[in-house]
Amino acid sequence: MRKSGILMPVASLPSKYGIGSFGKEAYSFVDMLSRAGVGIWQLLPLNPLGYGNSPYQPLSSFAGDESYIDLELLVRDGLLDSAPEGYVPPEPDRIDYTGARAYKEPWLRRAFERFKGGADYRRFLKYDWVYPYAVFVALKTQNGLRAWTDWPKEQQDWILDRKYDISHLEKEIEYHMFAQFEFYRQWMALKKYANHKGVKIMGDIPFYVGLDSLDVWSSRDEFLINGDGVPSFVAGVPPDYFNEDGQRWGNPIYDWETLRKTGFRFWIERLRYSSVLYDILRIDHFRAFDTYWKIPASCPTAREGDWIEAPGYELFDEIYRQMPKINIVAEDLGDLRSEVLELRDHYGLMGMNVAEFTLLSGEPVQKKQLIYTGTHDNQTAAGWYKSQTKKEKRRILKALSPYGSPHTPAYKKLVIYIMKSRADLAIVPLYDIIGLDDRARLNEPGTVGSPNWEWRLPDWAPFRRQIPGFRRLLVDARRV
Repeated sequence: MRKSGILMPVASLPSKYGIGSFGKEAYSFVDMLSRAGVGIWQLLPLNPLGYGNSPYQPLSSFAGDESYIDLELLVRDGLLDSAPEGYVPPEPDRIDYTGARAYKEPWLRRAFERFKGGADYRRFLKYDWVYPYAVFVALKTQNGLRAWTDWPKEQQDWILDRKYDISHLEKEIEYHMFAQFEFYRQWMALKKYANHKGVKIMGDIPFYVGLDSLDVWSSRDEFLINGDGVPSFVAGVPPDYFNEDGQRWGNPIYDWETLRKTGFRFWIERLRYSSVLYDILRIDHFRAFDTYWKIPASCPTAREGDWIEAPGYELFDEIYRQMPKINIVAEDLGDLRSEVLELRDHYGLMGMNVAEFTLLSGEPVQKKQLIYTGTHDNQTAAGWYKSQTKKEKRRILKALSPYGSPHTPAYKKLVIYIMKSRADLAIVPLYDIIGLDDRARLNEPGTVGSPNWEWRLPDWAPFRRQIPGFRRLLVDARRV
């Protein structure tokens, strides 16, 4: 039986605080997924958002963004007397990260003053990333939120030698440990509820990590950076469909020789913890386990660089030795050499197909694939169709003619097409179910900052109207 899912970032959920949370609206979404017969909720990374509010430049590969902590749940747990009225963002369909964070933080700190801890909290503190992350954020705050590479040398090196006296930051460190615990507790309760309702959670694991992160600060020898933390090479991809200059992401590149000597400890620990948080792990930029684009840090674009082989087989052998039941989906999109697909198939991983790219290309939809209308990096289905020439629109409508009636909008035909394809799994971004244009686009690759990652759904009404029809579509598709 085919499985179906919906892509919806937590940040984009409706909320009275201007950014989505793990509160009642998230539970309502799970209820709607269950009612529609949808079995998978796909997320974007939940890690603390870094540069440009991008979930792919996180401050940690383990910690969670405290913006998602729900204040009303803190009231239920006795940490607040009452929840505030709410924060109204300047635009109802945009996330105002700065405003939402500034509004919520005083309430989180008020809850912290009442927090007493307990057995669950003590067990959580046994995760060895929790205390170092709290120190990292406390030092970052002390330094005006500047990157760790701009801190005084003794603070940069605290994680290595513990010589800098951080006793004056003790309360701030305890606050951030509290916030991480509340994130974890609220998320795990929501995940448990989703699983009970028959909905599995697909998490998203970025391949690279941010330079300004606990990961790099604490393990500098595992990345190609100099003694001051400045990268000698950075990550990205060469010129492609999205950008004629390529995409220069700026993430530091792994020192695979060092990682090999540690038994790939960083990746093993990262995936082990992620497997606690999620049922399915979508690993972004899978091709870099085979070959990765190595850009000299001095180059302003991604035009210059070299493809370098990575020890993908060694790493995955170790992953499956230690975690034989891990459920991984490979993001294998883009211009790939055949060895990438051989690596994927060697471990029996499901790959991906994006209908916006393949509908007219003649590329067949494979059974063991996850098919999307588009991913977080694509235009919305409605925006994609609208942007085509008249000639391309005719070709699209001809290809989609078996799906729906002549009066069915093109975006909806594309949804029907992927649901009735032979792929084992079909996932639709929520904005494609309700037919939103490119104002709802999550990200445009090769660009940084606003309006990327800012779309939010003001209320559930448009989606609720689609649930009966979407459920009928899923039932019909499973008969194909």
